[in-house]
Amino acid sequence: MKAMLFAAGLGTRLQQITKDCPKALVKVQGKTLLQHNIEQLKRHGCTSIVVNVHHFAEKIIQELDQHQNFGLEIIISDESEHLLETGGGLLKAAPHLQGSEPFIAYNVDVLSNINLQKLYRQHLQNKALATLAVRDRKSSRYLLFDNNKELCGWENTKTEELKMSKATESPQQKAFSGIQVISPEVFNLIRQKGSFSITHSYLDLAKKHRIAAYEHNQDYWFDVGKPERLLSAENFLNKYKS
Repeated sequence: MKAMLFAAGLGTRLQQITKDCPKALVKVQGKTLLQHNIEQLKRHGCTSIVVNVHHFAEKIIQELDQHQNFGLEIIISDESEHLLETGGGLLKAAPHLQGSEPFIAYNVDVLSNINLQKLYRQHLQNKALATLAVRDRKSSRYLLFDNNKELCGWENTKTEELKMSKATESPQQKAFSGIQVISPEVFNLIRQKGSFSITHSYLDLAKKHRIAAYEHNQDYWFDVGKPERLLSAENFLNKYKS
């Protein structure tokens, strides 16, 4: 199974920590986020992982070398010259993710015990173009899904911006977890170029293709992009593992 780990972010919300360190190498319980999530992907059957890099790219590459790529095939997608966001990053990595099988995409600043195999199986069963892990949690930005758990829109509750892919009654607000399974057919369908969020592509594609929700409220999940969230994750995991 293939995967892509988005590790190219600037880590601006962790500025005191990431001024001389990439976000991917921030540590929780003595392990870097990079290691946590590579091990998570490996546990669930991933054998080949594309890691995109930008901020302090050489430090991430050095970390991988020191750990012999954690026993996996690791492919670096270098965005040192221009940060491409999730959509542009996926397109740049496309040659390494093409094939007949879907792949997992995972944000490096997320920590979760989500069952990736279960997510993958649901994606196959639903014959979706992409399956997005989502939760019922407070956020300012929500993905909107219809009664069939198919993506139909996006909403920013702070700015009151609303984008709908298709009309539906009473769309359900779900917060994206930064974890997804994507079918490689998506590379032939994306029309955006350059640096862009994959969410913009999904909103376009949802008009004709199934972009499905996978709810995982029973799992633990942390976005550790802020110092206080790093501390919360550390405290939780200390209790969880004990």
